[in-house]
Amino acid sequence: MYEDAVAAAKDVMHRHVQALNARDAAAISETLHFPHFRLAGETVKIWDSPDSYLKDFHARAGDNWGHTEWGHLRPLQFEASKVHLDVMVNRFDNSGQPLVSFRSLWVITRIAGVWAAQMRSSFAQEARQ
Repeated sequence: MYEDAVAAAKDVMHRHVQALNARDAAAISETLHFPHFRLAGETVKIWDSPDSYLKDFHARAGDNWGHTEWGHLRPLQFEASKVHLDVMVNRFDNSGQPLVSFRSLWVITRIAGVWAAQMRSSFAQEARQ
């Protein structure tokens, strides 16, 4: 049962990064529960709806962002409807060169039968514009 939860959480993450790299706002929103929460440093950002999520991501990632890859997706804790994942986020620029790598804790939950990311806490440094 718990293996199914971990598999579902990893599937959410794979779909999320594919949608992010495709710059597909609708597909990204299918991988997130709203409200969606992000803690970085001392700042909590809450998206009540998917309307500005992709635009906000681009502002954080910077104009030179090309794509993102997961370095690892390691389950830390899990139960039937919630999984905590230790995620290594690797961002690359438009030419494929590394921009930044950082670790993040993602919480993937099943709500009303739908698996999606509910929140995360990140050690990301904001891009300089």
